[in-house]
Amino acid sequence: MSTTTTLGFNTRIDIPELTRESMVSLLNQQLADTFDLYTQIKQAHWNVKGMDFMPLHLFFDELAENFIRYADMLAERATALGGRAEGTARMAAANSRIDELPLELTDGKDFVIALANRFSEYAASLRSAIDESAHWNDATSSDLFTEISREVDKSLWFIESHLQA
Repeated sequence: MSTTTTLGFNTRIDIPELTRESMVSLLNQQLADTFDLYTQIKQAHWNVKGMDFMPLHLFFDELAENFIRYADMLAERATALGGRAEGTARMAAANSRIDELPLELTDGKDFVIALANRFSEYAASLRSAIDESAHWNDATSSDLFTEISREVDKSLWFIESHLQA
């Protein structure tokens, strides 16, 4: 039998309500950061200039595609737990912890540095989410954060490789 919770949706998932509420909140925070970072990567994609325009333009687009996938995974987990995904652009802007990308950037190297900083910050927040979801004994959410973290760390390596000689 399903139960209605303060989360708003019925579910038969056998995770305590308090845990699900905490996880939905955590998932929505990561969703806000994820969607915000997606838009910042697209900003870099659209506005990069210079000798490395084409490879960076394509690279940034590939990174952005990954973030749309992460956002979808986070939102679907929040709703599977009986919550609501809070994923509009306005919600992301209001709740993101990621620093805004400077509007005046156009140089490829400047974008790479700015994105490396933001990816590093985002990766750290994912590791914190892994720990928090483990604390709440939600192995599935912890695994989701781990999966995204693994991919973000790899992307950060790719980004940082542009800065190394």
